[in-house]
Amino acid sequence: QVQFVESGGGFVHAGGSLRLSCVISGSITNINNMAWYRQAPGKQRELVARIPWNGVIYYVDSVKGRFAISRDNTKNTVYLQMNNLKPEDTAVYYCNRGGQVYSWGQGTQVTVSS
Repeated sequence: QVQFVESGGGFVHAGGSLRLSCVISGSITNINNMAWYRQAPGKQRELVARIPWNGVIYYVDSVKGRFAISRDNTKNTVYLQMNNLKPEDTAVYYCNRGGQVYSWGQGTQVTVSS
């Protein structure tokens, strides 16, 4: 059973930065795509970024040039560096497999004030 523990969220002003971490119980070595998702109040959960073992990294248009996803397979950890944050980035952020997801973790809250 793969489980996810997200951390690193918080409250920042617009233009600020945060680095999210996601520790996965179980190896991610065999998981090709790892991803970060987010869910804003009243909205559906959306894919933010996806990183394969090898290949092209995907970002949703709204975060391109501001967010960077990375993974450390030796630590079973996925990161999301978020720079130049905007109020519309406010959401609960989750990590999971890209594609067919496992059960969701508790997520980490990111709040950006204008």
